[in-house]
Amino acid sequence: MVFSFFKKQPDKKMGTRPAATPRTAEERSVVADVPPEDRARHAPAAPIGLNRADLPFATPVTRTDAPPLDLSEFVFSAMEPNFQPEVELDPIDAEAEEAAMLYANGQDAAVRLRLENATRLYRSGAGERLWLMLFDLFRVGGQKGPFEALGIEYARAFEKSPPGWQEAVRAAPVLIKAGTVLFKGDLTGDNEAAFATVRQALATNQHLRLDLAKVRRLDDAGCERLLSLLQQAHKSRHEVELLNRDHVAGLLDSRVVPGQQSDRACWLLKLEFCQLYGQQEVFEELAIQYAVNFEISPPSWEAQRVAAPGPDPLVLAAADDLMAEAYVIKGEVKSSRFGDLLAYSAANDPVLIDCSRVTRMDFLSAGALLNVLTTIKGTGRQIVFRHPNHLVAELFRVVGLRAVAEVVLARN
Repeated sequence: MVFSFFKKQPDKKMGTRPAATPRTAEERSVVADVPPEDRARHAPAAPIGLNRADLPFATPVTRTDAPPLDLSEFVFSAMEPNFQPEVELDPIDAEAEEAAMLYANGQDAAVRLRLENATRLYRSGAGERLWLMLFDLFRVGGQKGPFEALGIEYARAFEKSPPGWQEAVRAAPVLIKAGTVLFKGDLTGDNEAAFATVRQALATNQHLRLDLAKVRRLDDAGCERLLSLLQQAHKSRHEVELLNRDHVAGLLDSRVVPGQQSDRACWLLKLEFCQLYGQQEVFEELAIQYAVNFEISPPSWEAQRVAAPGPDPLVLAAADDLMAEAYVIKGEVKSSRFGDLLAYSAANDPVLIDCSRVTRMDFLSAGALLNVLTTIKGTGRQIVFRHPNHLVAELFRVVGLRAVAEVVLARN
């Protein structure tokens, strides 16, 4: 709207104002030589109006005989394709985001109040996700009464069966199926990538199968590192089943030479193989040779350490890639950096992350997880989150994890 600041006189016509003309150089020089107090008397009569040359901010006018600009073909440029105009946040998204952030911050009472109000407002369609968040809040808190009452209202609103309490509160079972890791490369001390993968797999698997089928060469430093991993697993009560150990045992035989005081770790690894797989006679004979060769006491036989017989290793040896169980996150996750996730992802594609036992994750941890996964995504790997609860899944949406990973929710 344009406002007029000067009211037009109805009966008077505006006179034509004389054109402003600049002073000549002679007139300006005359005035410059006159004292300030007399300049007013000597100044020539000025026309009405301002001279453009006297305006300090005026653009100089350039006279030209060129034809006027032809703007008939002028076209405004298109909007930058990457520019996203700001739009109003969907009200259901806003409710879910606020509840997820409150839950991540441990404010369960505020979460309940907000979600209960939301379930009174949104009783169909996309509003269902707010109901499912409230179901999970009651499930995690062990609140069976409110959970079942909400189920009745849910059935009325959505005309389908609500999530079941037993299914909702049941903790995801501990996976007893052994993860299987293929040891990639040679059993040498400088093969850091392979050893890092084994360490990470041990951290997430109570029972691990380590497939040695691809080992073609070994050295004393590599045998020492593998022996250390096996001993640490025993101390932490993890089970490690060695697949294709006979193949590696044959490589060890070429390094275990009586009379040569070298490759001591190779001797000890061979003794460990005998111990794990119940070869007591071979163990005792080799132990005597070890004592004579190195003039130190050998390890003692421990009957309780004999591993239970496993499946035929030839069945699993055909796999060339890492087949370990998913990277498992569980419990209340606070201030975590997920430093071992990179090692896991180095040998996995897709990268499977099991969140079925995560009860809560704080915002700092979710941000750190996003940073790690962005690096992993840059390598071209697919990333899949399995079965986070709806509160955690909404936090993933808030921080942007869905841009780098697929999130698969559990079925109710």
